[in-house]
Amino acid sequence: MSQSNIIKRLISGFILFPIFFYLIIEGGLKFNLILLLALSISIFEWVNFKIEKLLKFFGVFFLFFSFYLIFLFWNFESELTIFNFLLVSIICIASDIGGLLFGKILKGPKLSKISPNKTYSGVLGAFILSFLFSYFLFSFYNFSSIYNQYLFKIFLISLISQLGDLTISFFKRISQLKDTGRLIPGHGGLLDRIDGMIFAFPLTYLIFI
Repeated sequence: MSQSNIIKRLISGFILFPIFFYLIIEGGLKFNLILLLALSISIFEWVNFKIEKLLKFFGVFFLFFSFYLIFLFWNFESELTIFNFLLVSIICIASDIGGLLFGKILKGPKLSKISPNKTYSGVLGAFILSFLFSYFLFSFYNFSSIYNQYLFKIFLISLISQLGDLTISFFKRISQLKDTGRLIPGHGGLLDRIDGMIFAFPLTYLIFI
């Protein structure tokens, strides 16, 4: 990844992340409309992949299923709903940042031919930043005393997020695409950014909530 692309990515992140977290905390109709818009864009990007029609069909079905569970996750009646939603979001974002930074700085052996830029050091960095960022969230909510009880969940959510990233990378490689789109400067398409989330949120809801 070139230095100019990294700069674009950072600028986009600084603009989008506050908006994203505002929508999570604000909730209501705004959040549901953004969720519907994200689903529409994701489907549009997915059907542009150069893959078999059956795979496209299952992919569209998965996206509907995934976003529906994200909707249920957000509308789950619990005092911890916002906290849990923020937790999964932060873990996915931290996994992405950790994978990029540690992989870029430490380099080392490649993880897979599916995504040549991913390294074992990046995987380690994804877990490290997931634990670190999660701890900041627990501290902010004064939940530090129960942080250790969540360690396995944090590890599993980060792992699922990384596997989701690899899954979309696999289909991009088949389609000979660098990015799923050009929606977000420095990041590519929407699926490039939420690939981990569309796997992590549904599985977190099904397994833990």
